[in-house]
Amino acid sequence: MPHFAEAFQRLDQFVARYRQTQHVPGMAIALTDRANLLHVAAYGYADVERQLAVRPETLFEIGSISKSFTCMVLLQLQDEGKIDIHAPVTTYLPWFAVQSPYAPISIHHLMSHTAGISSGVDPAPTSRYSVHLLRDTRPAYAPGEHFHYSNVAFQALGYLLEEIEGKSYAEIIRERILAPLGMDATEPAMTNQMRAKLAAGYSAFYDDRPLTLNGPLTPATWLECGAGDGSISSTVADMAIYLRSLLKAGQSPVLSQANYRLMTQKVIPMERDRFYGYGLMIGEQDGYATVGHTGDMVGYHSIMLGDSEHGLGVIVLLNGPVDPTPIGSTALRFLRAAYRDEPLPEVPAIPAPTSIENAREYVGEYRGSGQMLKIEQDGEQLRLIYKEQPIVLERLHARDLFYANHPDFALFPLRFEREEGMVVACTYGERWYSHSERGQAFVTTYPLGWKQVTGHYRSYNPWRTNFRVILRRGQLYYVDPDGWEERLTPLNEHTFCVGDPQFSPEYIRFDVFINEQAQRATLSGGEFFRTFTP
Repeated sequence: MPHFAEAFQRLDQFVARYRQTQHVPGMAIALTDRANLLHVAAYGYADVERQLAVRPETLFEIGSISKSFTCMVLLQLQDEGKIDIHAPVTTYLPWFAVQSPYAPISIHHLMSHTAGISSGVDPAPTSRYSVHLLRDTRPAYAPGEHFHYSNVAFQALGYLLEEIEGKSYAEIIRERILAPLGMDATEPAMTNQMRAKLAAGYSAFYDDRPLTLNGPLTPATWLECGAGDGSISSTVADMAIYLRSLLKAGQSPVLSQANYRLMTQKVIPMERDRFYGYGLMIGEQDGYATVGHTGDMVGYHSIMLGDSEHGLGVIVLLNGPVDPTPIGSTALRFLRAAYRDEPLPEVPAIPAPTSIENAREYVGEYRGSGQMLKIEQDGEQLRLIYKEQPIVLERLHARDLFYANHPDFALFPLRFEREEGMVVACTYGERWYSHSERGQAFVTTYPLGWKQVTGHYRSYNPWRTNFRVILRRGQLYYVDPDGWEERLTPLNEHTFCVGDPQFSPEYIRFDVFINEQAQRATLSGGEFFRTFTP
């Protein structure tokens, strides 16, 4: 007999450990097999200020998991002869346009993130305007050649559905998926009318710098959403119903076996041995095929993960700026072991962000930018010695990214650079420090006009509130608040590609110059404006 009870206990232990090291105000989890809901658990607060606990019936925004709903309906319409997913998008959505020398973009390309178009920055309250802005952009490559995740692609698909059906996206999803499956608690659009049902979302209090372990949270900005990329809110029990419809395709009233095969085909490689199909990510765990999707919203994160061989699945919904993937992956391992009547895995340890197992690799003196930084090891901790004070470093979301809790290092991570596996330099924003024993010479040459575009840019966009453009070692970089950065490759005097022009369709253009400083940066159609803060 499967020992599910023990698996559920170990999952509780892991969640408790995870919540100690992450920003998780509240969370709900559901475990299911093909036939039945096996377990539901709720943790923490749906509303921290009012001390309202998460309950199994608490509603969370599921974000991009909604993309699979959009694809499921598109395939239903193809079965009914209403569309051909390999036809150009403009066949059904005439106002869809991009500046492209390539073959037309098809519905298939949008469904698989292979259209070569921008990810989109949602510059306006209506995503219909975001889709319209695509006419001012150009793809980086011919459709079908590469993977580039695009929310605006699925916004276009939602409006395509509306054009064909003559109904709102929410009505289409409710009639074609929610009602047939009995997902009565699920809301297909985020509106003020349903807001009271939702768990409150939470974001980082400081939106212009990396979020650290003890960094405070604040209620997230509310926004309405009714487009095809991420407008659905649901409970874990309802999402378990939806996941079961995937796991038992062919016996589902909304998904045939043939359409399940289409949704889970490996259309295009993503990364780390994962592929994208139609609104679903396909991978493997411990040698077994997995299918699912993650979801990120303003104040919410989620994951849907299924083991398609054993017919098992996990739903994790939470209301904070936290990656739920470790919880989903661990829960699926516990569930699979119990189902196979095998010994359960041990509850994984979760090292503190200040515990650095390879701390020795970073030790040394780093010189540059008119000063010297010293990195020391203290057991498993790394310490930055700055102005004769030791500052314990906290590892962020990447191997060589760390945060130093000091006002002089508040806005950017410390980023260590490697050559042939060895750490050779350290950066902080525009500053660059060479390792005293194995570093490089400092590069200072760059076009004079580049300094005019560096600075801090802001918008009232709740998705992407701000970013910085920095100049380091003769190279311009775009830098997100969490420390993620991309090189800016010049295309003309004031326009740059964000990333590698061979693969990236993201562009940034600077204009409105006052006192030789750009005042506006237009990023993939969204406008951001220079602010006075560093």
